[in-house]
Amino acid sequence: MGLPLLFAMVLHEYAHGWVANRYGDATARLAGRLTMNPLAHIDPFGTIILPLMCLLLPGGFFLGWAKPVPVNPARLGNPRRDMAYVAAAGPGMNLLLAIGSAVLLAVILAVDPTLAAAWPPRPGITPRSDLLGMVLLPIAAMTLYSVFINILLMVFNLIPIPPLDGGRILASLLPPGPALALSRIEPYGMLIIVLLIMLDPQIHVIRTITGTLVNVMAGTI
Repeated sequence: MGLPLLFAMVLHEYAHGWVANRYGDATARLAGRLTMNPLAHIDPFGTIILPLMCLLLPGGFFLGWAKPVPVNPARLGNPRRDMAYVAAAGPGMNLLLAIGSAVLLAVILAVDPTLAAAWPPRPGITPRSDLLGMVLLPIAAMTLYSVFINILLMVFNLIPIPPLDGGRILASLLPPGPALALSRIEPYGMLIIVLLIMLDPQIHVIRTITGTLVNVMAGTI
């Protein structure tokens, strides 16, 4: 589980930095953050402590984040428009990773259809126990988890509350007055987000959206 989550978080931040660099802001590249080396993106709390807490605590959520790449809007060609592109790049990368993982899982299941018995076990169908089966089973499990975690990260980051990507996108689309009002929420944004996560077992917003998207992708396999 840890490898797909780390891969998803690192590429999420890499996408932000790549798009920012593409539109004129080389801050991430000059800081050594335009790299896929996980060590450059590790955030002690978001990458290590929070995933471990989610693993140990009940509730069904398994979240985390990498260290945000630095972005200087003043260096972008069109700051308001380009910041929307930079913010959307992270969730967009997670969507691409989810689709790619779903395609890879479909290929694996085509090679060995009995692996589908593992999710969940089905009467009369037993996954193969030879060398190929032992190799494919953990890869299939990781790709399945990759679909889920990338969709979860995409949905989570698109919540329209700063400092999440959805808040940045919304601020870029709003007129200056409302955008300024939205930016004033940012100091309290993480508290609001934590409350939403805590309340989600009751209101089922994030869980419903994530589950629907996962089921849509699962239905295509």
